[in-house]
Amino acid sequence: MTKSGKLEFSIDQDIVYPKHGVGTITGIQVQEISGMTLELYVVRFEKERMTLRVPTDKAVGVGMRCISDEETMKKAFKTLKGKAKVKRTMWSRRAQEYETKINSGSITLLAEVVRDLHRSGDQSEQSYSERQIFESAISRLAREVAAVEGTCEKEALSKLEIILTPEKLEPEVSPEIEV
Repeated sequence: MTKSGKLEFSIDQDIVYPKHGVGTITGIQVQEISGMTLELYVVRFEKERMTLRVPTDKAVGVGMRCISDEETMKKAFKTLKGKAKVKRTMWSRRAQEYETKINSGSITLLAEVVRDLHRSGDQSEQSYSERQIFESAISRLAREVAAVEGTCEKEALSKLEIILTPEKLEPEVSPEIEV
């Protein structure tokens, strides 16, 4: 419980846990662990087929948060549309920074990783580890976009691809149909 005595999150609420992404609170349990009675959120992550129990009084402290609102999502999309910022440091150091951003729980930092690692068709190939980090980041971002917009992850991925490659967009032309 929080200092005010009420819970921050409720059952069936979608949340973001920094190291695992979007999950759903499926219940609140009281368990005795090492002689202490703890109240725990039970969080289910469908994609990973994993259930996590988080003490209610520690949830906010570990970075658990509600899914983003539309305003925050707009900022993330604006970040995606920006110019990629790739540092000229060693890959191992950049990879570590990307992983830190992915696990931060911040949707804007997640969008930065996706933007910086995205490769369009005319750019050089990615290394295996670069592709793995990109896939992890875009998947996590897509799950939050899907949760915010009430769509599936596949539709969210399509939307992100469109945002990342705007040059592929052509104006919609509705053909005239003769009857």
